Amino acid sequence: MSKAARPAYRCGECGWTTAKWVGRCGECQAWGTVEEAGARQGVHVVKPGAVTAPAVPIGQVKAETAHARPTGVAELDRVLGGGLVPGAVVLLAGEPGIGKSTLLLEAAARTAQHETVLYVTGEESASQVRMRADRIGAIEDGLYLAAETDLAALVAHVEKVQPRLLIVDSVQTIGSADATGVPGGVTQVREVAGNLVRLAKERGISTVLVGHVTKDGTIAGPRVLEHLVDVVLQFEGDRNSRLRMVRAAKNRFGPIEEVGCFDLHERGITGISDPSGLFVSRHPEPVPGTCVTVTIEGTRPIPAELQALVGPTEAPQPRRTSSGLDSYRVAMVLAVMERRLNAKIGKCDVFTATVGGIRLTDPAVDLALMLSVVSAAGDKALPAGMVVLGEVGLAGELRAVRDVRRRLAEASRLGFTRALVPAGSLANDTPRLEPPKSRGGLVAVREPASRTTNFAPGFDVTEVENVWDALAHVR
Repeated sequence: MSKAARPAYRCGECGWTTAKWVGRCGECQAWGTVEEAGARQGVHVVKPGAVTAPAVPIGQVKAETAHARPTGVAELDRVLGGGLVPGAVVLLAGEPGIGKSTLLLEAAARTAQHETVLYVTGEESASQVRMRADRIGAIEDGLYLAAETDLAALVAHVEKVQPRLLIVDSVQTIGSADATGVPGGVTQVREVAGNLVRLAKERGISTVLVGHVTKDGTIAGPRVLEHLVDVVLQFEGDRNSRLRMVRAAKNRFGPIEEVGCFDLHERGITGISDPSGLFVSRHPEPVPGTCVTVTIEGTRPIPAELQALVGPTEAPQPRRTSSGLDSYRVAMVLAVMERRLNAKIGKCDVFTATVGGIRLTDPAVDLALMLSVVSAAGDKALPAGMVVLGEVGLAGELRAVRDVRRRLAEASRLGFTRALVPAGSLANDTPRLEPPKSRGGLVAVREPASRTTNFAPGFDVTEVENVWDALAHVR
């Protein structure tokens, strides 16, 4: 066989081609995505064909049919931007057992009270889904259930039921006879998803696809799957906690900043409209190593408690363990402490965690993390009723964070009486980015260059310029 006639192999993720099969793509480094593409074909000239509808000025297009319809689950509607849009395709991804099927069954039952819903399961039998529906009270006459793993059979169910909402659990279990490979493979997932998207657009059916995730938390299957759908939702949660969160990674019909909070229990799943207070421990007395901050999840200010434990170790490599925090962000804050504050924690184990299973990625928690570590190392507690906000820079400066007034208002509503924030936060001024002067250690602490103002009756706010001035409030 000549070189020109050799079959080409193509990566389903990035399009990289090679003359022979390999298990790992040489471009995107993805495993199991390289498949035979056949001989290379030239570019074909496409002749004009029939159109489904003539092109019209955009001002004459009717937008009423694209209005979102609520699902009946308020927290899910919040993330979706008001509800499900007719013809939209939503991909919901999450770890196994996190509660994806329970959430969608609850939404299907609420929607079935006034519209026809078709729930297609490829992972369970119909009787297993019925048992879950009995347990959570999701029995409705408008909810149709089918257990299928073949795409053609799924389309036949859609033809017969004529649903307004279609739920497929999951897209990786559905196979097509027109595509090569096994269900869940790159080719099969692309073929199934493409047909379901086309079906949803042609018939105006709101469609929700359940997706699997890999070990590192990314959505399994080809990357094109996320491009095909209109909305990508991530379902998160700790197996040891009942709290679940839905975040939008992509949303063509609404913002991606919103977060929905849920409580997963034996009777089903319930939305939490006011999650404030779930992530803060109530100690009768101040405890060393704890500090409360206020993070922004979507449009919600949520107080959250950070805890730290610092102890000497004889191990050559001290442990740095984080739970609910970005480990890279924690390492950066610890490095700033050692370099700028001369903190002697290089030979200590440092454990950091959040309360309640919440995951914090907001840079505004940097200062609270630093003060909790300092508090744990020196066995000194922060003042009672205090919240701490501020992003820490590598030079030791404090940077103002967004929505400070909303954060402080939420802290005041929950009974906190004091706050520590970067200078200029309340006046919306740019803080002076001056690194702290070199110090010989953590013992010689001067009085902070701070300014205390009254934010609300009984709530005082102290503004500090850098991390050194913030340390004085621990000591």
